[in-house]
Amino acid sequence: MSSRQVDERTAVLHIGGEVDLYNTPQLKEEIVNLIDGGVRRLVVDLSDARYLDSTALGVLIGGLKRLRERNGELRLASPQPRILKVLEITRLLKVFEVCDSVQQALAGWDAQGASGR
Repeated sequence: MSSRQVDERTAVLHIGGEVDLYNTPQLKEEIVNLIDGGVRRLVVDLSDARYLDSTALGVLIGGLKRLRERNGELRLASPQPRILKVLEITRLLKVFEVCDSVQQALAGWDAQGASGR
């Protein structure tokens, strides 16, 4: 897991491998730290994630809620087919904006300009 700031309000969080009960506390801590540090637009890059359990999904939902409370947004990028299927089955595709790539997710915000979101 690693993160990088794109600008003062935007960050990309890269998740790899399996995210489950044992390492979701680290995921939650990273998301909270980014938001508390001023990030309002967060892209979660799932390109190298092989598995997300229900605890990990709960942490992502919590991050989305925390950001929305601050007029922010969280997008998921590049999920593997297996993870995309889980998002579909759980109907989380209706909750999260899912983009084909990190670049696509960031480009959507660039097009919005400095609207504050």
